Amino acid sequence: MAIQMTARSLTDTQRTDMASGEAIQPRELSGLPEKSIPFSRFLRRSLQWSRRNFSSRARLLSGGEVVILSAPKSGRTWIRTFLCAYLCKSHGLEFTLQPGRYDHPGFPRVIFSHDRFEHRTKGNRWDRLRGKYLVPRRELRRAKIILLVREPRDCFVSLYLQMTRRDPGAEAALKQKSVSALLRDKRFGIRGIVRAMNDWLDEFSGRKDFTIVRYEALRASPAEHFRDLLAVVGETTLDMSIFQEALEFSRFENMQKLEAAGVFDSKILHPGDVRDPESFKVRRGKVGGYREYLSDEDLRYAADALRKLDPQFSYNA
Repeated sequence: MAIQMTARSLTDTQRTDMASGEAIQPRELSGLPEKSIPFSRFLRRSLQWSRRNFSSRARLLSGGEVVILSAPKSGRTWIRTFLCAYLCKSHGLEFTLQPGRYDHPGFPRVIFSHDRFEHRTKGNRWDRLRGKYLVPRRELRRAKIILLVREPRDCFVSLYLQMTRRDPGAEAALKQKSVSALLRDKRFGIRGIVRAMNDWLDEFSGRKDFTIVRYEALRASPAEHFRDLLAVVGETTLDMSIFQEALEFSRFENMQKLEAAGVFDSKILHPGDVRDPESFKVRRGKVGGYREYLSDEDLRYAADALRKLDPQFSYNA
């Protein structure tokens, strides 16, 4: 029953925002209230009309039955790994982190995207003018929307370590910044994460097919919440042996071992330096770990930034 991985099954997974094979149907999985938040009709309309993608990359962000949006380092690789492990095994297919390559019944297509956050932080002016990193509006209209969220301070610290210890493509100037300096950066700092989260909530919270999934809830009870995710995928009758195997396979400790061994032949799960634990894609996943990296002054700055975050996320305290 072991989950099989081969070099062939793990190739071509570098494009992390391409259609994948996991699907999550929006429903109450996060412990957050289902009611919509009050917001300006003008703001929602503005967010919708600012969404366009005239680049060739638009096709990679199209065709999904479900779109999962998140700020970087919110836990989407963990979700992707578990769902791929279960679905590939249950359908008798080789494991891959990009099952969209399979034209196989029972594999709903999912788009993973950092969307507005990447739009504001990645690429040049021409990329932003074309909306290169935005999921096209027409695709969002017909797809179910999942917003995967994580405590913004944890999210930021993990992003800082990725940019300075793991990502060879990060700007040299950013790599030289201290955690305190990057925390205050207009694009990559905590206020940029807060802005993206608020904008997504403003844009989609009025929809019945919109769900918020909290990383902290998944960490607290992975078996319960992954079972719920599989149920909304359509796997209502679970094969418990495969389920337990997928849970074990996607444990952080196991994913770290596989990443260190170079089993995942992709940029999705590949360390910057195998000798540096902080350069791993699967680093720690610790809830509240940001306190170990931020000074008292940084913590006060971050707390002030979080006052702008919508209270429905429950990260303001």
